[in-house]
Amino acid sequence: MNIGVLSDTHGLLRPEVRAAFAGVDHILHAGDVGDPAILEALRTLAPVTAIRGNIDKTGPCAALPAEEYIPLAGLNLYMLHDVQTLSIAPAAAGIAAVIFGHTHKPLIEERKGVLFFNPGASGQRRFRLPISVGFLRIEHGRITPELLTLSAPSDPA
Repeated sequence: MNIGVLSDTHGLLRPEVRAAFAGVDHILHAGDVGDPAILEALRTLAPVTAIRGNIDKTGPCAALPAEEYIPLAGLNLYMLHDVQTLSIAPAAAGIAAVIFGHTHKPLIEERKGVLFFNPGASGQRRFRLPISVGFLRIEHGRITPELLTLSAPSDPA
């Protein structure tokens, strides 16, 4: 299973994101959507699971859940926007990966046998960070994470 992961679109779905996610089996949006039309556009590519971020607390994306438990391809994934608000012990809960956004900083890290994955921000450029998305490939009960930089900090937004 190939899962496209993005976060922090802030109302902008770049064409490069749509191209990168062509052929994925599922899409996870880790919050700060900004415009529900983004989720509708992503649904033309694959099923979407999305949560709200701090900019989504009011307006049309406020109805999205704050966090989501997602069983995919035999593994349990857990998604929330701000990892600092994580209130569960992922390893004890049988979670294989925690997916989050908020910081705009791409991250792949293992903590106590659990993958912590932040795809970075794929919308408006902020903080002189790259525009990026991620992929989680699940095969034979194992997750392989990958980050894809769509533009470097010095590229025009």
